[in-house]
Amino acid sequence: MADLQQRILDIIHKPQLAALATVTEQNNPWVRYVVTVGGGDLSLRCATFVDSRKNAQITHNDNVHLTCGVNSLLEMKPYLQVQGKARITTDHDELHAFWNDMLAPIFDGPDDPKYSVIIIKPYRIEYCTPGSYEPEVWTK
Repeated sequence: MADLQQRILDIIHKPQLAALATVTEQNNPWVRYVVTVGGGDLSLRCATFVDSRKNAQITHNDNVHLTCGVNSLLEMKPYLQVQGKARITTDHDELHAFWNDMLAPIFDGPDDPKYSVIIIKPYRIEYCTPGSYEPEVWTK
């Protein structure tokens, strides 16, 4: 399991485009692109507007699904399917810790009242390798 966890960390540790699925108030799936960064505890974070639809959907139902790891159609490599629970934070320390220059064109700094961070705590991660039909599975 330690080897699998390290391979997952190798994928999530840098900022990357990911597809995040939430559940609408009408119980329909909704997917959008976000930029995520993973932590050593396998949690994933992304920035969003406080009043975004995704925040409203997470408040209604905190179950989310995220796919990440492939950033080029020309180079297939292992990718992740992540199931987890999400929460929204506007905590000063969390906002400042997550802040980076890529957010500057969107928000007026880490103290912008429109800025929030979504924290996803995975409970299941499938490590999918191209050419294999059976993913390796990490569970909490």
